[in-house]
Amino acid sequence: MAEPRKVIPIAVAPGAEGEGAEYVSMYQKQATIYPRSVKGWFASWRWVFVWLTQVLFYGLPWLQWGGRQAVLFDLDAQRFYIFGLLLYPQDLIFLAALLVLSALALFFFTAVAGRLWCGYTCPQTVYTEIFMWAERMIEGDRSARMRLDQAPWRTNKILRKGAKQAVWLAIALVTGFSFVGYFTPIRELAAAAAEWNLSSWSAFWVLFYGAATYGNAGFLREQMCKYMCPYARFQSALIDKDSLIITYDTARGDPRGSRSRKASASAQGLGDCIDCTLCVQVCPTGIDIRNGLQNECIGCAACIDVCDSVMDKMGYAKGLIRYSTENGVVQGWTRLQMFRRAFRPRVLIYGTVLCAASIAFATSIAQRSPFRFDVVKDRGTLARVVDEGAVENVYRIQIMNRTEAPQSYRIAASGISGLQVAATQASADAAGMASMSVSLRLPNAATQGLEGKSVPVLFEVTAVGPSGGSPPAAAAVQVEKSTFFVPR
Repeated sequence: MAEPRKVIPIAVAPGAEGEGAEYVSMYQKQATIYPRSVKGWFASWRWVFVWLTQVLFYGLPWLQWGGRQAVLFDLDAQRFYIFGLLLYPQDLIFLAALLVLSALALFFFTAVAGRLWCGYTCPQTVYTEIFMWAERMIEGDRSARMRLDQAPWRTNKILRKGAKQAVWLAIALVTGFSFVGYFTPIRELAAAAAEWNLSSWSAFWVLFYGAATYGNAGFLREQMCKYMCPYARFQSALIDKDSLIITYDTARGDPRGSRSRKASASAQGLGDCIDCTLCVQVCPTGIDIRNGLQNECIGCAACIDVCDSVMDKMGYAKGLIRYSTENGVVQGWTRLQMFRRAFRPRVLIYGTVLCAASIAFATSIAQRSPFRFDVVKDRGTLARVVDEGAVENVYRIQIMNRTEAPQSYRIAASGISGLQVAATQASADAAGMASMSVSLRLPNAATQGLEGKSVPVLFEVTAVGPSGGSPPAAAAVQVEKSTFFVPR
């Protein structure tokens, strides 16, 4: 007879039904952050950088240089103009070098002073500051915006919200238009826009970049810094206890507690922090700096400005929240002591590599040749015998003029005794290209012993100027290798 199966009874856990039950959502809604406006020394500096970066960004496409746009990345013509510098797609090595320099500079400045880039000059921070300024002008400061969001949709709310969105859209479209103006001549772009005659691609990129600005600065804001920007994730690998960051002086501020201005904090056993939470209210990412350095902190110093104003009102010394180092706060160092620690091995290594790379980059730009050329051998005919038994090889030479003036070039070849160049002169328009067929001839007497061989030859092209006079200053001679084939 089969043994009966054992059954494990399942009982309802206490509290699963009725009192004590709690529902926990794994997908919590992002709480809206309403940053409070703040005035102070660091707030003024943030606006200085807002003005500097935006005057540069919006104004640079309109600047003229030698009868053309000073900075223009002309993708159609495959030419990039940066003031007096003319670059071609073949010069992308300079862009790669510039990106490496930017990364090294980011490492260096982060090791020295934390996320200063994020707090003052990052485009996300700058445009968020502009959009929040427009928001405050239309809807009011923090408390007014909170009341407006909680109010029912009536005329006042609709008008204010609509006006804010209209201003945001205008800023975003101007930003998108200016961005496209770096790739399409902005004066032509403006004329086409005035006539509602933008090309489909220009219109697409204006709207695309405008939408990105509108979404990032108007809605995503701190979420870009907290979740999408990788810099917040790897900053911990770049800073140490001697990096300058925004810090809260726990020893001085705690225990926290409210009190009247006339009351003695020490008599009540309290620190200097009155727990007003203004440092949290002004933070654009909504963190409490009193909990220590966090990935979300962008180093904008808004909390420093508001805390200093509170300390002034209370009659306490400023600096409860300040730029300092972790070691400086714990050990009570002076500014001079913290400055000396700036010259530590990590910073010196970053600084040395950055300086060396910058010098190498500047040198390569300064010594850049005013032209370049390529040699392609005619693959249709390796070699042919012409008059009086001479051997002829045909090549295709393409010369790229890297200057904005017409140039003439002298072509020579060497490597074999008696070698003759049929074409010795070429011309290229300003920022243009010259493509020509060049033949090399070797007299019959000079081919003895070379039958059936490919002999190395050197092509030498010299820039001689538009009038055929003296060559330009530096790097006016270029050499390329090729081969000369002598048939059997």
